[in-house]
Amino acid sequence: MNKPVESERIINDNAGEEKKFNVASNEEIVPVEKEVTGREEEVDAAEISGDETSVPENEISASETTAPKEESADADVEKWSKEEIVERLSTIVQQDVFDDSVKKEVDNLKQAFYKWKKVETEAAKKAWVESGEREENFVSEEDESEEKIKNLLTTFREKRASVTAETEKIKEENLAIKKEIIEKLKKLINSKEDFYKVYNEFKKLQQQWKDTKQIPQGAVNDLWKEYQLYSEKFYDLLKINNEMRDYDFKKNLELKQALCVAVEKLDEEKDVISAFYQLQKLHQEWREIGPVAREQRDEIWSRFKKASSVINKKHQEHFDLLRSLEQRNMEEKTSLCEDIEAIDYSKLTTFKEWDEQNKHVLDLQEKWKTIGFAPKKYNVKLFERFRAACDVFFQKKSEFYKGIKETMDVNLEKKKELCEQAEALKDSQDWKETSEKLIAIQKEWKAVGPVSRKYSDAIWKRFISACDYFFEQKNIHFSSQKSGEVDNWKKKKEIIANINAISESLPANEAIAQLREYMGQFNNTGHVPFREKDKIYKEYRAAVDKHFDRLKVDESERRLQSFRYSMNEMNSTGEKSKNKLLSERDKLMRSYERLKGDVQTYENNIGFLSVSSKGGGGLVKEMQRKIESLKDELVLIEKKIEVIDQSLGFSN
Repeated sequence: MNKPVESERIINDNAGEEKKFNVASNEEIVPVEKEVTGREEEVDAAEISGDETSVPENEISASETTAPKEESADADVEKWSKEEIVERLSTIVQQDVFDDSVKKEVDNLKQAFYKWKKVETEAAKKAWVESGEREENFVSEEDESEEKIKNLLTTFREKRASVTAETEKIKEENLAIKKEIIEKLKKLINSKEDFYKVYNEFKKLQQQWKDTKQIPQGAVNDLWKEYQLYSEKFYDLLKINNEMRDYDFKKNLELKQALCVAVEKLDEEKDVISAFYQLQKLHQEWREIGPVAREQRDEIWSRFKKASSVINKKHQEHFDLLRSLEQRNMEEKTSLCEDIEAIDYSKLTTFKEWDEQNKHVLDLQEKWKTIGFAPKKYNVKLFERFRAACDVFFQKKSEFYKGIKETMDVNLEKKKELCEQAEALKDSQDWKETSEKLIAIQKEWKAVGPVSRKYSDAIWKRFISACDYFFEQKNIHFSSQKSGEVDNWKKKKEIIANINAISESLPANEAIAQLREYMGQFNNTGHVPFREKDKIYKEYRAAVDKHFDRLKVDESERRLQSFRYSMNEMNSTGEKSKNKLLSERDKLMRSYERLKGDVQTYENNIGFLSVSSKGGGGLVKEMQRKIESLKDELVLIEKKIEVIDQSLGFSN
């Protein structure tokens, strides 16, 4: 972290002379300028912020600044697809820049790619296991994109190593050149040749020094101090005439004034990081400019220092804010971890409860993705903690479904026994007693829980086939005993005409009462010819629904009320109606089991739906809507069966 700018204090000694002291070290700050040499202290951005050790020259790297690393710059990479990652890495490898920032981006791309690879592998393994295969036999499929990214990473490392080696070689060559320049400066100091010739040689060496850029970092400070020392001795010993010195001072002042303007304009730069690195370059240029006149030295330096302090302060505030955001992110991520870890698995005992909790965990995972980085010290640990908590949840869920599968196997055996009982009764001609037995078996079937979807359709078809066969034979038997079906058909046609003729001007209660009367007449009228049965019923239903729609009667309620009224009327006609009630009950039972099987199928599908599949959330919502609709229909059927049971005297 940069030290505060206010790092000096001024006191008077016994002779009344002002002296400057460093507040942090309490050491006297001795000015290095000599009146004759015109030397001026040269400092960089670190010195302006109060650091005692300067970095006189060389490139400004990330490790030389006081700014913390930007950990959240590449957070969006985690949202890229594998193809986008490979494409970006391919672009980077084709470039000529391989500095630390590029390496960091490559590392982030590699990490994001293998996160995708891990998710895909785990999903494939899970699907493999769920298909019934053994986990140890699982072999992941070859991934062409993985081979591409491995080749690109190898190419990047080779190119970066080559560039790094070449850079280090250049730095060593530049170091040798600058050492040679210093040796030449030493010789110039003792030279007895013509002043102008010596001076021109000195200017050439100065230019050569400026043109020679990067050197090994460890040699920067010592080499700069030695160069500055002999430059000052050169000015002292040769006693440059005032005219030439003033010319240099004037030129240097103009250059430094231009640098002050450039630094002051950096305050308008919106990108704080960019402004900071531009400041480092301007400080490097400042160090390469010679001194100015003593009377202007403090003023120009103060201006440059003041403008630099503004940029340094913004830079520091930026990273203070970044650290604050990281702290907040850490708190939010810790809260998510605690949320999952607090799940009470002992209370999750049904598919619905596990499904609701599963949605909650998936929501937490989505929220985790929206939160930025935590401090580097805790970021990886927090992710591992969160991932471990999620793994525990999904492991518990898997164990629950495994236990449910065992229960389904037991239910399958029970339903096989019921099938055998139904099959043993299907050929019976004791219509009353056998009907009661089959109804009891159907109730028992209803009480048995679900079976695996693999067997549910087959076992249901087996059971319902036996029941249907008996009741079809029963219906044939009783149909042959009925007469007057044509007369009944004519009567029902008249009733339908009367229903259609109900006036819309009647009050609602009177219209409903009249409608129910006709409905009772219709239901009390006996069977019609079989070929006309469906047609006459459709006409009747259409006439009734037209009035129900007009009177805005609740659909479920009006169906139930109509059914209850029809059953009560039917029950008043003795044994004949009892057979019809039994037949209707059988029909409702078959509908009930079919719908129940559909509900079980949808619930099984939701339970085993892969949490990593894209679009899974929308599919789950659609399936839930279907389940709710089917459950409403089941409730209505149950109420209808209760009405029939009451009519038959089966209810307790």
